[in-house]
This record gives sequence, C-alpha cells and structure tokens, in this order.
Amino acid sequence: MNDIRSQFPLFSNHLDLVYLDNAASTQTCKAALHAMNEYYSLYRANVHRGVYTLSEHATQMYEYAREQVAAFINAESEEIVFTSGTTASLNMLVYSLTKDLKPQDNVVLTRLEHHANLVPWIEASKRQGFELRFIELKISNIAGASASPLREDNLEGNGDTHVAIDLDSARDIIDEHTKIVSIAHVSNVLGMLLPVDDIISMAKNVDAITILDSAQAAPHKQIDVKKLDVDFLTFSGHKVYGPTGIGVLYGKKKQLASLQPTQFGGDMIQEVSYDNATYAQAPAKFEAGTPPIAEAIGLGAALSWLNEYDRDGLYSAERGLTVELIEMLDDLPEVTVLKSALQVGVVSFVVQDAHPHDVAELLNSRHVAVRAGHHCAMPLMGYLGLSATLRASIGIYTKKEDIEKFITALRGVIDVLTN
Repeated sequence: MNDIRSQFPLFSNHLDLVYLDNAASTQTCKAALHAMNEYYSLYRANVHRGVYTLSEHATQMYEYAREQVAAFINAESEEIVFTSGTTASLNMLVYSLTKDLKPQDNVVLTRLEHHANLVPWIEASKRQGFELRFIELKISNIAGASASPLREDNLEGNGDTHVAIDLDSARDIIDEHTKIVSIAHVSNVLGMLLPVDDIISMAKNVDAITILDSAQAAPHKQIDVKKLDVDFLTFSGHKVYGPTGIGVLYGKKKQLASLQPTQFGGDMIQEVSYDNATYAQAPAKFEAGTPPIAEAIGLGAALSWLNEYDRDGLYSAERGLTVELIEMLDDLPEVTVLKSALQVGVVSFVVQDAHPHDVAELLNSRHVAVRAGHHCAMPLMGYLGLSATLRASIGIYTKKEDIEKFITALRGVIDVLTN
C-alpha cells in the first residue's frame, strides 16, 4: 500500500489529508503525469496529419494509448473511441441512437442513474416521443419491512437501510418495444454493483441495445467487455487515476460501424466536396478535430501502470476497507448508512439532525475530504426521500488509518453539532 501511495504526489504535499472523495475524482498517478509531461516536453505535435518526426511520434503514442485502454477492458483498439468523459460519451450515444425511435418505443434506465445517463434521455424523449421506463429499487430495513421511500425527517440514526435493484420490475418493463437499455454498472451514490449480467440478458432477449455507464465500476473491478457482451460501455480517465478531460467509449465493431458521427470537422472525414462528405471508419469518425492527445497518453499510462499490479488483490483490499468503513459507521448511533448487498468503494450516509454540508465543512477543517449533496442524482434522492447525503469513497491508496481518522473526525463533528 505504501508503494502505491508513493505513486501519487498529492499525498506528499498534503501529509495530513484524508481523501475520501474518490467517487468524484481519484488522484493522478506519477505514470500519467510523467507520460503527459513527456508529450509536452519532447514530442508536442498534432496527431494523424503531419509527416514529420514529432507528429509521427505523437500519433504512435496516441494510438498506443488506445491499445492500452483496450487491454484494460479486453477490447480491440478499433473499438475504443476517445471522448472528453463519460458524460460526453453518453450524450453522443443518446443523440446517435434515438434519431429513429418512435412513440411506441421505449428506453429503459434505473432509478439510480447519474444525471449524465438520465437528462440526455429525457431531452431525446421530448424530441422523439418515445417512452422512458425505470427499473425500480427495493428498500428495506433490517427486519425486511418496506421502508420506501425513506423520510429525511424521520431518520433516527444507527439504521440499517438496504437498497437493491428490483429484477422483477426489470422483467416487467423490458419488452418487445424496448430499443435501448442504459444502466449504471455501479451506483455513484450507493456503491451498489448492479446485476448487469441479468439485465443485459433481458435486453438481449428482446434485441435491445445495451449501454453500461462504468464510470464508478472501472476504478473498482475488472471489466471484460467480451464477457459482459455489452454493446457500449463508458468510463472517465479522472476516476481511474488518470487525467481529467479524457473519456472512453467502447463499442462493438458492428455497433460503431452503424452509428453516425455527431461532430464534424478535420480528421474524421474520408472525402469532402462543396456539397457532400463521407466519413472515415470508427474510431476516427467519432474524433473530430484535435483530440485530447496528452490526456489520452496519460490515461493509457495510468491504466498500464494499474495493470502491473494484482488488480483482483487491489480490489479485494478495497472491498475489505469498504466493509470496515460501514461497520465503523454502524457503531455511531447518530448515523444511518445506505447499504446494498454488493457494495463497491462508495458509502453514503446521513447524520441525524445534521445537514450533510455542515458535516462536510467541519470534516474539512479536520483535514478530511468527503462529498456532500445529491451527487448528480437528484431524482434518486427524491425517490429515497432525502435531499442530500454524505459520501465517503475509497481508492487503491486508501489505508485503514484513513478510515480510522475519518471516524474519529466524524465523532468530533457529531459532538459539535449535537451539543
């Protein structure tokens, strides 16, 4: 663990920091920083266009980054499209895939989607008239009684609230009119690992296109797109120890071949006249203009660095820390934790009679960084009967000592707010 932590310069510059906001953004590893600095210092040039040495080297490294990303999720390099992030990837898919949908068609999401996998579908449904359907959640207390929705003004602390996907609901709403099923792989609010295999299977039974928002899954578990047999999958560089401004859209070759580009300009064309244009093959046709070259190279370096480790071992350690974090929070009588059976790296909780933002600000004064708010999932908060939660999320550099310091700080904050 110390070896891994030493690979992140931020921690040597903030010795007292307990960083538990990894679900929002992980820190950037030295491998990514070094790779990007090399690009800017040694071979800074545009890609794909120049026949001079710098440009050719930049192109080689940019395309090598595509290979590194493909290896990380067991894809082929031509199935990897670079975007600016998960949000951009999802918006591109929504725009491209919904053009021919009719009012009798439907698209299926879950109740826990990030705004990036909800708002674009809402806007598209307004334009095209198709129906949006939502896979419901099951919410129960420790005794198994229904507790849906939660009530913010009735949380007594030390509760044991469990949230799960309702697969019966999925079976009911995925039907012959379902054209697309787009779901989170792991919830950014609950840390819940969704039963994606089951849902993808249901979608395939009706020939629906499948999309996984893996922004929260990619940092915490091995992803194999061939085993998942998903049509499209997205994630962001800044959540897997790489830079901001870079995202990945994986698509099966046949799916990418059938998609029309959504942006037009240099390097994505095959031929252009004054009245017509034809486009290059994927992935080039989806990468108009100058791409995020340094960021792609940095992401490739970060993922290759991660692959040097026993990733299953890293992720097992993360899951162990997640369990310990939940157990320690359970020992605080004022705290209610939102739990799921398969919880990955993210823990949301509320403190009785305390606003999450107040708690987060006081934790910050004790050098602890957590997130407070609706976590870009405002409809889910309403569904749960909450306005906001606190969220502590771990990364591969998180130590048990960090969890213990966080709990000690939280105890102090609770004392301040309740006395």
